[in-house]
Amino acid sequence: MSEPRRNGDGRPPRKRTARVGEVLRTSRITPHMIRVVLGGDGLAGFPEGELTDRYVKLMFPPPNASYGVPYDVEQVRAELPAEQWPVTRTYTVRAWDPAAGELTIDFVHHGDQGLAGPWAAAARPGDRIQLMGPGGAYSPRPDADWHLLAGDEAALPAIAASLEGLPAGARALVFVEVAGPEEEQSDVVAAPGVDLRWLHRGAAAPGEVLVEAVRATPLPEGRGHVFVHGEAYAVRELRRHLRAERGLDPQWTSISGYWRRGDTEDRWQATKQEWNAAIEAEDAVPSA
Repeated sequence: MSEPRRNGDGRPPRKRTARVGEVLRTSRITPHMIRVVLGGDGLAGFPEGELTDRYVKLMFPPPNASYGVPYDVEQVRAELPAEQWPVTRTYTVRAWDPAAGELTIDFVHHGDQGLAGPWAAAARPGDRIQLMGPGGAYSPRPDADWHLLAGDEAALPAIAASLEGLPAGARALVFVEVAGPEEEQSDVVAAPGVDLRWLHRGAAAPGEVLVEAVRATPLPEGRGHVFVHGEAYAVRELRRHLRAERGLDPQWTSISGYWRRGDTEDRWQATKQEWNAAIEAEDAVPSA
């Protein structure tokens, strides 16, 4: 039997504590985007932080669960069959207001598809949900000469938060691919120096219009800080383009697939590490 995992000082790792958020209000900000604002005492101590791409892991018990919020995840997994376990979905924090104690999360909603979208559509004040986090690693670097932000609906909350976190006077190119003009969000505002371009997908495959737009755009001189997130195939193409063809420093690029067309989130998360390793291997092969 292997030894239990320990921290560097020899102590066992600290058990992660789940938080509980209570639905305060919801709104449909576009035909396919629902904003849910959570609050309540269960969010006390949620860190303010400076990261603009922060995420939480929302936990959804099955409809027939024999337990309710709050619950001990480890106990549930130890005592109940797998079909009773909560399912985790990762979502970006659109905003955290520490004074009001309000956590805002935006959900893409396509009818009955998926798990989190239908939950958000049905959520009512007083509903509660358990969550872990936050985590994250990106915020716009103040020492960059310019910024590039690109993504689809899944990345839009992080892009919007990053726009609000840009240093005053920062220069930025921003590409957001959405289904059509009705999905543009009025509260996403470009400050002076920011070139915000809404791209309408129409009948094209997810990410196709985004890739074409970024490829066709000259980049400014100087050192740029890059954030590209969204559909995995499109992100892979932009990663190759920006790093291999444009020669951008990998240390100054945050590039990752939030989802992959044709996959459920569970399938994507189960294969994401292998996918990323394959892409890293591609980067290591010198071009002909």
